[in-house]
Amino acid sequence: MGAGAEVTIRDIRVEDAGEVLTLQRAAFVQEALIYATPRMAPLTQTLDELTAELHDNLGLVAHLGPRMVGAVRARRDGALLLVGRLAIAPDVQGLGIGSRLLSAVEERGRGAGAAEAELFTGSLSAANLRLYERSGYAEAQRVPGDDGIEQVFLRKRL
Repeated sequence: MGAGAEVTIRDIRVEDAGEVLTLQRAAFVQEALIYATPRMAPLTQTLDELTAELHDNLGLVAHLGPRMVGAVRARRDGALLLVGRLAIAPDVQGLGIGSRLLSAVEERGRGAGAAEAELFTGSLSAANLRLYERSGYAEAQRVPGDDGIEQVFLRKRL
């Protein structure tokens, strides 16, 4: 990160939808290459779908100066915090922004009454799996996909 640049994290807002969608698409291109498909939900989601998702969302965004460099979405389902679409701008991946967003969204979930967090990623997403395990998540379940790729669900007590 540049000299004097500081990452700030704040609640995600409905009016962030366009910027979040752009960031999401940039971030998930690497995943599409790993899985050899451009038809991943984060890449095909529409602006209207994302906007609707941001109502009553516990997610957060990260800014480096004025630029949005990260986003994560979350919602509470009973005592479970469902975390999804953690997206970090490709040029700042590996700098700890994802870990900070994950920790901050877990805190929001805890404050909203969640006792456990759940997220998922594909079985070939080694960097994602490392991040989640480093952050205290443990594999809970693997679900085979129609394409032969497993979805790995991970959980963490809050």
